[in-house]
Formats: sequence, structure tokens, C-alpha cells
Amino acid sequence: MSDESELDPWTAAVWRAARDPHASIDVPADLPAASPEMLEKALETLEELAGPRVRPAAAAARRFGDVPATLVALEPGDPGYRARRSTYMRGGSPALILRPRTPAEVADALAVAREHRDLPFGLRSGGHGVSGRSTNDGGLVLDVGDLNGVEVLDEDRRLVRVGPGATWKQVAAVLDKYDWALGSGDYGGVGVGGLATAGGIGLLSREHGLTIDRLRAVELVLADGTPVRASADENPELFWAVRGAGANFGVATAFEFEVEQVREVGWAQLVLVTNDIEQSLRAYGKAAREAPRDTTVFWLTGPPRQGQSVIQMYGLVDASDPDVIVERLTPFATTGLLAQQQVALTRYAGVMAQAADVGPGGHHGRGEPVARSGFLPELTDEFARDAARLLSTGQAAFFQLRHMGGAIADTPPEATAFAHRTSEFQVTALGADRRGLDEAWDRLAAHFDGLYLSFETDRRPERLHDAFPPATLARLRELKRRYDPTFLFRDNFGIDPEGEK
Repeated sequence: MSDESELDPWTAAVWRAARDPHASIDVPADLPAASPEMLEKALETLEELAGPRVRPAAAAARRFGDVPATLVALEPGDPGYRARRSTYMRGGSPALILRPRTPAEVADALAVAREHRDLPFGLRSGGHGVSGRSTNDGGLVLDVGDLNGVEVLDEDRRLVRVGPGATWKQVAAVLDKYDWALGSGDYGGVGVGGLATAGGIGLLSREHGLTIDRLRAVELVLADGTPVRASADENPELFWAVRGAGANFGVATAFEFEVEQVREVGWAQLVLVTNDIEQSLRAYGKAAREAPRDTTVFWLTGPPRQGQSVIQMYGLVDASDPDVIVERLTPFATTGLLAQQQVALTRYAGVMAQAADVGPGGHHGRGEPVARSGFLPELTDEFARDAARLLSTGQAAFFQLRHMGGAIADTPPEATAFAHRTSEFQVTALGADRRGLDEAWDRLAAHFDGLYLSFETDRRPERLHDAFPPATLARLRELKRRYDPTFLFRDNFGIDPEGEK
């Protein structure tokens, strides 16, 4: 772009400055002061106009050595940087964002990371991650957002190939054309890469298993830049590890999934009010325990106010008969005073499509939210009592139970690195005060057996032992010594190859 006449004065000033990444914003003296919102809008407009660009190798070399000229590399001040610096929930200021478009460029990006092992190193796909490990301050981020293709490989086998940078909303839209679906969490804006290596506890999991249970092959670039393919027949040990250990063994560049046929489903959003959250939680546990596999309902609340708690439940019934849908949902709708309900017959793609589109300005999360996670083998009266106490402290602004069981437990615990197969629920709490939430959450520890990587921000060493049972962790350490002996992938719930045997 060369003509600034159609831009507002603030955006034009930002545009002029950005053409020289080392210049400051030269604002004309007669312009009124800009609010933060005005400046934010100007910067987003700038990025939409400019888009990401390939940074000249000589410029990046000033700090980061030999960055190949073909590799998109964004530093603070570059057009496109602001759209990738932060995530959905938290802010970040990485020193360099690398955006490969091919597996070969992923290898180039990893070479840069190996040269700068003193810096934090994050991997990013969709930028939604709750754990916060896909951005950092002052480090490197390898962003695979441009590896976002979705294609059908074999229609008869329902085999599809998906890039890690695609969102589940995009995947669902493609599969819907064939009356197919792939279980993928509960929010369509999440990127494929993080969820498809951690587990994938979603609205179809009780019927079809975790997302990783539908994975048939994965292509990765290892820490040393070597491209590999892993499946049940090729590199089977690596295939075992990738399904549940997150980004510990390489950067995934493509996934192959065998998907299921899914047509219309019942989608429900319920709001209930209760003055006895403990009793309502027990009732929800009973309803969930007795639900058939085609029914999955997630439960969400926050701190009580004036003695009352608001409960949000949302879920899916894989059925097209309205009478069946109502029958499945009624036990959940009676666990408190039903204040609002919305039940619709829709497509799974329609459920995923409710996620807002991320514009060219990207995510603009701020702060450092704290997340704690646990697998709950059984929702007992004692857990309901202790959860009610935690909520009364006000430390958990968000407290969610994800309905598990069903097909998740059909896969043996030792079959994948995700070993926590028999729990009834996955529990997550979000808050702002790390010490306060940790103290409140730790009082619930006796109720849990393990934790879910994607929803955990606690980096205390003992959390690694919560994430993986002893035999699983020992096997992962051995594989880490083989595939990442220098511990390059260390900032995404890293498994130290030289840790305990």
C-alpha cells in the first residue's frame, strides 16, 4: 500500500512509522490525543493492510543469527507481530515469532531455536491454549498457523488429513459436507495441534473416544530437524507418545484421522440457579453417570453470590429424534431451578461454528490467568462438599466439569501416553491469584487421580507425576532421551530426559 488518503490520521501515522520498523510513531501535533482503544484499532487496521511479511534475513540476523530469507520471522514492530504475540487468554511479548509454511521451514525454525536455547521456546497452533505455553516474554514462538489444510484422503475409509494450524471450526465445516464429524473439545476456535497431541476431551468423546483415539498417523519434525511419520506401523513408540504427551517429541505438521458419521445432533444450553451448589453437583454427577454414551453434558459455575449459584450446562445428544433428546436432557435440567434453556436440532459443524472468527488483528488476551486441572475418578458426596467450599472462597472464577466415561475408557490406559482413561470427569478451575487458587485447589488433591495437560498452568515438579503414571512417565523419559536428548522441547510441560528413571 502506498496511498494513505483513505486512512484515518492515527492509522496513517502508524502506517508511516511501520514502514521503518526502527522508527517511532510520528503523530502530527494538531491531532487530538488517541485513546488506547483508538490506537489499538489503528494497529489492527495496519496489520490487516500489511499482513505478515518475510523479514529480510539480514535484519533478523542482528540478534538471531542465520534466519533463512524464506522463513516468515516477526519481531516487535513488524506488521503481523501484534496479531501473533498474545493468545486467547493471556498476553505475551516474544522476541521472535517464526511462521513456517512447510515441514522444511519447520526444520529451519527449529534450527533457530537450537541456536538460542537460553530463550523460552513456545509452540503455537490456534493460539487458544489455556495453559499459556504458546506464547512468552522475550523468547521464541514457532507458529504453525499457516499449516492449516483440511483434505479428505479416502472417502470410503473416512480418512482425513488436517494441518495443526487449522481450527476445529474449520475442520468441522469440511467434514460436514460428508455427514462426518471428529470429536474436538467444546470450542471451534481451538487449534488442532495442541488438542490433538494432549488428548481431546469433547462433546463426542463418550461415544467416539478422545480425539487422539481417532488419530491414525502423524507427521512430525523432530528436535534435530528430521521429518518422520508415526503410526501403528511406522515408529509405533513415537506414535504412542504423541498421543497424550503434548509437544514433547516434535512439531506436528499433519495429522491423519479416521472420522465418524454424524448427522443432526441435539445441542443444549441450560442455565440453572441453586442455593445448594453441593446438592446440585451431586445430582449432576448422578445424571452424568447414568447417561448413555450418546449424551455428553459439561457443567460450569463460579463463586456464589448472595447465597445463590448460577450453573451453566451445555452438551450434545447424538440423536435426531426430539423426544430422545428431551429424555436424555431432563435428568440434567432438574438438578437445580431451570432459569433458561435453549435446545436445538443442528449439525455438529453448527456447534463448532459458534466460536467467534479471529480477525486479522489476532488474539489480544491480557494478564496471566491461573488454571488447575484434575481427573476425578468418581463424583462423591465428599468431593461435592469440598468443591462447594472451594467455590465459597471466590478463588475460582470458572469451575468446570467435563463429562467423561463411555468410549474414553474403551482404550486401555497403556495404549497411549494419555493414561487416565477411567475417570468420570475432568475438572478445571481458573482464577487470577496463583497462590490463592493453588492453596484452595490443593485441598481437593485427594479426590483427583492425574491432571490434563491442556488446562494446567502449575509448573511445580510434582505436576509431571500427576500428569503421567509412573510406568507411563518412565517410558516417556526413555523416548525423550531418544528423540529429544538435548531437551529442546522443554517449555510445553517438558519431560526432562535426564530426570528420574
